[in-house]
Amino acid sequence: MTGEVWPAFAYDDWADTAQTLHMWTQIVGKIRMTLTPPVNHWWHVPLYVSARGLTTSPIPLDGRSVEIEFDFLEHRLRITCSDGQAEGFPLQPMTVAAFYRETMAALARLGVHVRIWTTPCEVETPIPFERDEVHKSYDPAAAQRFWRVLVQAERVMQLFRGRFIGKASPIHFFWGSFDLAVTRFSGRRAPPHPGSPMAPVSVSGEAYSHEVSSCGFWPGAPRIAPTFYAYAYGEPAGFSAAAVRPAAAHWDPTLGEFVLPYAAMRASPTPDADLLDFLQSTYDAAADLARWPRSDLERRAPPE
Repeated sequence: MTGEVWPAFAYDDWADTAQTLHMWTQIVGKIRMTLTPPVNHWWHVPLYVSARGLTTSPIPLDGRSVEIEFDFLEHRLRITCSDGQAEGFPLQPMTVAAFYRETMAALARLGVHVRIWTTPCEVETPIPFERDEVHKSYDPAAAQRFWRVLVQAERVMQLFRGRFIGKASPIHFFWGSFDLAVTRFSGRRAPPHPGSPMAPVSVSGEAYSHEVSSCGFWPGAPRIAPTFYAYAYGEPAGFSAAAVRPAAAHWDPTLGEFVLPYAAMRASPTPDADLLDFLQSTYDAAADLARWPRSDLERRAPPE
């Protein structure tokens, strides 16, 4: 049953598809970001796990709404409108440049005309979408397996999010960093974020304006296996040395966060419980060390 619920998943098994899909989701995500009114912490930017794949959620536009969805069951990009119009095309091996052209043409047929910044974000060697003839892989089985992992990760993260009554983010899929994340807030302002090569101050300053404990799932990268992660900002003293659970979880000094390898979680006889324990214990460490007002922020367990 564990293998059915939590599928086997290794980055090297789908690296080419992952890199192509990363760019495709950036195109769709930038369309959403451009057309959606700004929301605090860049919450108008991400995609969301759906019952069929990844979706923009409805985008308000000229008296109607438009939604773009990666359907990983039938392997189509679907664009649907609240007035009943729809467009789409098959997800299959194609270059990023071709995907960009197809998406913009489908939107234009629906009367949606949008210009986006075509340079990819948060990648080391960005190639503008309209010129990217390098990334062109699409393995349907691998893409669907990735989505099924996201479905399961979001399911457990929803349980974790439900324990908190303070300010918390939706469970976002950030197409820049290509990860699924949920964030809890203490309610206090954080120190100004210094930014990074991948996320300049203009971005990180808004994202980390307030003190957070954040966690999520990252499908990996070359030489980095898929993993669950957790971090805090502003990070309290002693956080990296905190004892967290389960036994397979540890602090990664390179990433600067706690990690629980996906393979270790999946191999456990109780993967859901282990993942929930990881999310909870890393939050406990951040909240206790930073002295969050936990009694005001957390849902009391009902009496047994």
